[in-house]
Amino acid sequence: MKNKFKILIFIFFVVMNSFSQSENYKKFFNMGNEYFESSFEESEYNYRIAINDSSSDSKASFNLSNNYYKMGLYDEAIARQIEAIKLSKTSNEKHKSYYNLGNLYMKKDMCSEAVNAYKNALRNDPKDEQTRYNLSIAKLCEENQNNEQDNDQQQDDEQDNNDKQEQQDEQNGNNDQQQDEQQSESDQQDKQDNKSNENSESKNQNKESDSKLSSQQIMNILKAMENAEKKVQAKINNQNKKGAKIVSEKDW
Repeated sequence: MKNKFKILIFIFFVVMNSFSQSENYKKFFNMGNEYFESSFEESEYNYRIAINDSSSDSKASFNLSNNYYKMGLYDEAIARQIEAIKLSKTSNEKHKSYYNLGNLYMKKDMCSEAVNAYKNALRNDPKDEQTRYNLSIAKLCEENQNNEQDNDQQQDDEQDNNDKQEQQDEQNGNNDQQQDEQQSESDQQDKQDNKSNENSESKNQNKESDSKLSSQQIMNILKAMENAEKKVQAKINNQNKKGAKIVSEKDW
């Protein structure tokens, strides 16, 4: 009996708490709607409290997203609209949230994301012509962006090729300069070698000249010796003609 009484009390408090949360949610949600046009700050404040009081209703998140959209806060609006989609319970709620999400993506030039959002909106309401029209616009936007990306990629590739060609040309220029420097050094070395050979030949010529001079001197000396010998021979001949002086033998 006591256990049943405790269970009843628990259920009572749960119901009362849920009723209190529901009442608070409605209160702040309605206040957010009242300030929606007149005060962004008051409207945002009341929607936030409503969301905290009820984590199962999508309307406060949906309206808060629209409030951010009106103020140009597109990133915050996208986050709240995605939150509203997760809390949506009906196809109609999901259709409206996906449609608004597509509009938000278009504001940020996120065309591919907008295409996906509009497609999801049509899945929840295939008869909505406004969504279908927005989808066609988003597809054109996506196609243009893809073409621009292809062109940008092509330009990047061309720029890379130009950079590589410039590097190759610069490398070739450096190689040519290096070859010219090496050729210049080789020519200079050849000049030095030629000059050394000329100096060597000059020295050899001088040596040959010195060698010839020495031979001439030798010839002169030999000739002088020959003349001297002739003079001696002539003197001897003259003495023979006069008679040689005989030395007497010695006595022992």
